[in-house]
Amino acid sequence: MSSSAATVKPSKPIQHRPGALGRLGLWAVRHTKAVLIGWLIVVIGLGAFAPKVTSALSGAGWQADGSDSVKVRQLAEQHFAGNASSALQIVVSADRPVTDAPVAQVIDRAERLAAADPRVSGVLAPQPGATISPDGRTAVLLAGAKASPDDMVRAADDLKGPLAALSGDGIQVHATGASVLWSDFNTANHDAMMKSEFMSWPVTLGILVLAFGSLVAAGLPLLLTMAGLAASAGSLVLISHLFPVSVWAMNFAMMFALALGIDYALFLVVRFRAARAGRERDTARAVAETMDTAGKAVLLSGATVLVSLSAVMLVPSPAFRSMAGGIMLAVLFVLGATLTLLPALLGRLGHRIDALALPWARRGEHESARFAAWGERLWRQPLRHGALALVALLALAAPVIGLRTAMPSITVLPGDASARAGYTAVQQAFGAGAPGTLQILTPAGQAAEAAAKVAGTPGIAGVLPAQPAADGTGWAMIQAVPTVDPSDPALSGTVHALRAELPHGSLVGGAAVENLDLQHLLTEKTPLVIGVVLGLGFVLLLVALRAPLIAALGTAASLLSTGAAFGTARLVFQDGHGAGLLGFHPQGFLDGWAPVFFFAMIFAIAMDYTVFLLASAKEQYERTGDPHRAMVGALARSGRVVFAAAAVMVAVFFTFALSGPLPPKEMGIVLGVAVLLDAALIRLVLLPVMLRLAGHAAWHTPAWLRRVLPEITFSH
Repeated sequence: MSSSAATVKPSKPIQHRPGALGRLGLWAVRHTKAVLIGWLIVVIGLGAFAPKVTSALSGAGWQADGSDSVKVRQLAEQHFAGNASSALQIVVSADRPVTDAPVAQVIDRAERLAAADPRVSGVLAPQPGATISPDGRTAVLLAGAKASPDDMVRAADDLKGPLAALSGDGIQVHATGASVLWSDFNTANHDAMMKSEFMSWPVTLGILVLAFGSLVAAGLPLLLTMAGLAASAGSLVLISHLFPVSVWAMNFAMMFALALGIDYALFLVVRFRAARAGRERDTARAVAETMDTAGKAVLLSGATVLVSLSAVMLVPSPAFRSMAGGIMLAVLFVLGATLTLLPALLGRLGHRIDALALPWARRGEHESARFAAWGERLWRQPLRHGALALVALLALAAPVIGLRTAMPSITVLPGDASARAGYTAVQQAFGAGAPGTLQILTPAGQAAEAAAKVAGTPGIAGVLPAQPAADGTGWAMIQAVPTVDPSDPALSGTVHALRAELPHGSLVGGAAVENLDLQHLLTEKTPLVIGVVLGLGFVLLLVALRAPLIAALGTAASLLSTGAAFGTARLVFQDGHGAGLLGFHPQGFLDGWAPVFFFAMIFAIAMDYTVFLLASAKEQYERTGDPHRAMVGALARSGRVVFAAAAVMVAVFFTFALSGPLPPKEMGIVLGVAVLLDAALIRLVLLPVMLRLAGHAAWHTPAWLRRVLPEITFSH
């Protein structure tokens, strides 16, 4: 110990009586049968609903609640025979005029097929000059929406196949529109996510076996993950009967349950083996010590993850809220299993935790000599290593300055998807902006004035005559075709001009405008979500560590990995570097939902590692009062766990980068790069360097703050 540290006494004497979590662990050990039966009931009871998760969860919900475009859709559903953005468009294109008898028969069969679906309010036949192309070879039928947007996506699921089956003899039939787009995307996304999950399991098991050196120990994290997945999937199905839940909630829940479940189990199992190694201590006491140290860190980490994701609830969009809720539910189940089921299993296994061990697993080492040596190296040369890590992170983060975001374009769908094929046929027959037709609702008395203003607005290619509401409610609908593709940034200027110039009370909507309104909402809410996540993350670290300086530094460091991940995303997905290797065509922007949602997810994962490392350092400092031993001891005890956990997460996330649709690729690359950089450069370099440079100040608590904060200790 250095001379400056020799006079410093441990902040609290070592505790020998189990704390609250230690007592929970002892209870689980003494009531193993009850714990196992309880979890068996939960998993079987909720897991029975899990197979229904794909069909029960919804595909829509990507909207800005309260926006003008959502109001237009709702009014159109009620007063214009379902001619809303959620209506289905049936595109019939042929190598001859659509008035020819064979084509007319196909159109008639398509009309009857759609009209038979109870979710369709009625089918509007093709109209010359409106929904029949100028060359007469493409016709569009409109199947009105009689159900919610989620149910219209399900209607698309059921109808697009039978409609496509009508194709033949030079006639092509495709369902398209927003509902079909989400139907196709959800199908492609679900298939890709499942493929990624199956690819990740063998890799995960291999990493766990290498990390634990024991097949039995390696199997525990997977057992916990499966229990959490089954319970959360069944819960989502039950919750979907109360309010719509996005199918993406299950996709993200699966990914997070796998990653965090393994993280938490790694930390507890490694600490349990350390508690038993070379000591005359019974298994129950080892479990209690594990829970009072590693268990406390896991609980605080889980709380940080939940708090980070809860900030996404500030975005008033059903899809975002249900996705965040789905992940939080999975985290709760995994956390519950980690703090109850895992202690019970550890108590039952005891020394058999090392059964089926690889040769090196019998050494009983609970501290890594390599990471201890790395810690000593950082202690001797903090500025050199810290500066290199900081420069690398800042260099990777620099491209984020030019990052552009927008809602996904039609190109995220496979080329043979129904929605994309119909979209392309409409563009070829009616013009680039036809798939993004705008719907303007205006008081009927102002319809003529509004139509004139729409026709005179730059960016509008054509305007259909105003149609009064059939139920006489005083509304009129004007449909306008833009000059540009719905994903073209110029469309935003056209919509803004319309909203500024149209008569008072007019509303501008349509599927493309709903995307623009959602993008605007996300841009508006992103700073708020980031601020709340950072603020709550700091408060949780402060409460856990009772050390304001290192809590602030740990929170700020998380911004570096986030910035570097989004800088990399800009290079890959906006500029197209590596697009050929990953098998996608760049859109020229990052999907608009990525910054707010991925930031919360990255921060949650980053704080996961921060809590693990700093909790271990705090434990060492409480024991010795020596910042040197605290920093080096934290790396020796936690470095290998952080490294192994990060390897699992990177493997899981990068398998998503191999998936078909573009959004899973974005998710896999952004999250994988963030975890890789966070573990390698921040948690294993920059954060220890901060502890080295801060010294005793890192753990100093002002007297007034000690009186306010609860007393949480990690030493045992």
